[in-house]
Amino acid sequence: MKLIFEKSIPGRDAYSLPTDLFQDIKIEDYLPEKHLDKDKKQLTEVSEVDVIRHFTKLSKFNYGVDDGLYPLGSCTMKYNPRINEKMAAISNFSQAHPFAPIEMVQGSLEIMYELNKLLCEITAMNQYTMAPASGAHGELTGNLIMRQYFIDHGEKRTKMLIPDSAHGTNPASAVMAGFEVIEIKSNENGTVDLNSLKNAMDEQTVGLMLTNPNTVGLYDKGIEDIEKIVHQKGGLLYYDGANLNASLGIIRPGDAGFDVVHLNLHKTFSTPHGGGGPGAGVIGVKDRLIPYLPTPIVDFDSTENKYFLKDIGKKSIGMVRSFWGNFSVLVKTYTWILSLGPEYLYQCSKTSIINANYVLAKLKKYYKPAYDQYCGHECTLTGREYKKYGIKTLQIAKRLMDYGYHPPTIYFPHFEPYAEETIMIEPPESEGKEVLDNFIEVMIKISQEAKDNPDLLKSAPHNTPISQTDDVMAVKRPILTYDDELELKDELNYQGKDIDYY
Repeated sequence: MKLIFEKSIPGRDAYSLPTDLFQDIKIEDYLPEKHLDKDKKQLTEVSEVDVIRHFTKLSKFNYGVDDGLYPLGSCTMKYNPRINEKMAAISNFSQAHPFAPIEMVQGSLEIMYELNKLLCEITAMNQYTMAPASGAHGELTGNLIMRQYFIDHGEKRTKMLIPDSAHGTNPASAVMAGFEVIEIKSNENGTVDLNSLKNAMDEQTVGLMLTNPNTVGLYDKGIEDIEKIVHQKGGLLYYDGANLNASLGIIRPGDAGFDVVHLNLHKTFSTPHGGGGPGAGVIGVKDRLIPYLPTPIVDFDSTENKYFLKDIGKKSIGMVRSFWGNFSVLVKTYTWILSLGPEYLYQCSKTSIINANYVLAKLKKYYKPAYDQYCGHECTLTGREYKKYGIKTLQIAKRLMDYGYHPPTIYFPHFEPYAEETIMIEPPESEGKEVLDNFIEVMIKISQEAKDNPDLLKSAPHNTPISQTDDVMAVKRPILTYDDELELKDELNYQGKDIDYY
């Protein structure tokens, strides 16, 4: 497909302004000389219909949860009910100005106040902050709260323990908060090795960041022992709720002894988070950590019958973001929870667990599991058996695209012996048995193709708008602008190669 630049025809345009209104205006009157670009830019000259048709066609190349199964392991991507979008689009919410007087946004404040209570009930915490704008931002906020707690208590703790089965951004968030990261290895069952944890946990350790179920989709059966080991040394337990989709109505992190809980509302609570955002990595804490939350939080004055923004106090870590979080995500979350209620929140997790174990049971004969045991909401298989046919997991994933499926997560997680060939599949509760059966059938068919016709996989995908690219060239010579495209074309023409080589 041609780029929009390549459809340019000199003199063609989609819009014109009355020249008499601008004939006496000079660009120099509005922009300083130093900011004016002297180089003549190659701008596109196309009609309005050219623009509409070009970008409409591009949009049809995209794949999302509205098109079909999106089985990304470790990143719940499920259907977002339209009622969520409808509620978030109500003008009272979508057009609310962040500087509006409190009296004018009582409904918005009420949603945040009520959502806090609902999340506290779901996770057994005492107070949430809605400020963090993403999952990693929530992790950083949680780490800063933990750091401030120990500073306030006069303790110098510098180390954060993170299992190798934790969610991927945990180590970076801990380092950004100023901690030294100590990795805790997994045992032969894919969960936290208790002896390693005991040896690492001391009075200089802030605590442990734990994802449960972990990044291989396994529940940690030693959670009670983990809680004792960390708390006996005065540390704090941080729960990464990236995988809460396996826990709604089943377990509550606060009941298991966690002090800080991080939730990705844009995953479990069905925004979803494709395309880079917006996100909401809200943080919940137990009573003793409330004084250190970001300020302010929403509270309710029963005497005045009015919601207001309450300052946390002098021990707060301060504001972590302008205003009060990605509010549209909060509205969608609130709508989703109220739409389902306790019984069907539980049913969501139950169904996602059944789906994952169904896929695992059907495919483990063809793709060896990383750990052959019951999983939570996602299962981790491997493509290592196909290396003897010269096939990599990457090629299995690309072949899956020919059958109309978005590939699952591959080459992650990285901590088990065959990590270079992992296939991580999360079939969320929004997918029915018929969809899963078709996906399973395709995966089995690809396994046979890998044996009978490996070249078919090595050259896949064949039916997509863009086939295989040269990954090395994409890193060394990325095309980020049309000028890059022209420069690379000239270079390849000089070498006698076609642009398709790239």
